Amino acid sequence: MEPARRGFGEASTEGTTAEQDVLRHVHALFQQRVDGDDALLRLAGLRFAQMGTAAEVYAHTPDHLEHVLQFVPSHARLPVVHLSRGINVLQKRDRAVVREFADRFAGRVAGLVVHDKREMAAQTDRLLAALRELNARLCERPDGPLVFLEYAAGLDRGWFVEVAERLQAAERVSCCLDVGHIGLRQAAAKFGDSHPGLNLKKLSPLDDRLPDLVADVQDAVGSALPHVLEVTRSLARLGKHVHFHLHDGHPLIPGLRDHFSFLTRLPIPFSYQGRRSLDMMYGPGGLASIVSAALEACPPQAVSFTLEIHQVEGRLPLNDAAWLFPHWRDTTNAERMNYWLSVLAENAMLISQHAHHAPSLSGH
Repeated sequence: MEPARRGFGEASTEGTTAEQDVLRHVHALFQQRVDGDDALLRLAGLRFAQMGTAAEVYAHTPDHLEHVLQFVPSHARLPVVHLSRGINVLQKRDRAVVREFADRFAGRVAGLVVHDKREMAAQTDRLLAALRELNARLCERPDGPLVFLEYAAGLDRGWFVEVAERLQAAERVSCCLDVGHIGLRQAAAKFGDSHPGLNLKKLSPLDDRLPDLVADVQDAVGSALPHVLEVTRSLARLGKHVHFHLHDGHPLIPGLRDHFSFLTRLPIPFSYQGRRSLDMMYGPGGLASIVSAALEACPPQAVSFTLEIHQVEGRLPLNDAAWLFPHWRDTTNAERMNYWLSVLAENAMLISQHAHHAPSLSGH
């Protein structure tokens, strides 16, 4: 039997366990989350090596990416790079920036993520032409990264799937499905159907109306998971690599409503179903369902996940990493960074715990 092709900047998976095989598909956010020096990036490198996940790096400039990559530990899968949210591939100058990253880091990164924009919905043909042009340039470098257009602007999911379908022949351009963004849009739409004129995002846990509305709120929140699974299967049918940004959230959270751990619950000042807290959109079970559905629906090796969790605050003693900070008189920020990294590790462990439920990824 012909051996499976390696995918998306990946090394051989021969001789790995099911847990190791699943973790090969998992990235986590690799960055300096708090003020300090490069010792924080060395701490991230240590923790990533310990948890066995690949990296996704935020990078505003090629020089910034060059600096951060030196701290990323080696892994079977190359890093993914999330480019500046200001990049708009409708603009020629911004496509030139994407090409600059792709050329400079060919063979060193697996993918580049760019956001969609609200104005793209009214300029679909122009967007498709721009991405096809970009694809043609990317194809000139066989070792170059893929470019993923991320669902980020809250546009209609049908439009996003249509764009992906019309780009099926563009082999170096694909999609990134952000489960937080698409889930929040779905929850708001579902709630609006039963409460016309009432914006779910304008409620809060302290709103006097919430006790009477909480059942409908949670019903809307619960609609996020099946919606994400449906979009996942629609994209997977195209047979191309699909990248996921994984994080939890809830539409009642003030400010930034997502990018939370899957182990988070939302506190409320009253009791609902025996708890003074609410389920988030996904939780551990929803995470397992998303990962399993993606692994089942996507072609072997043509899927990857990034734990894009950054709404975390706490401190954790450095313990085995204290030697990285001998020059720090106050290690508060180092302990904050260490805590954030521990939350990433906990969520990576959630994925690995469900490895025995996942289908074979070897392609044999």
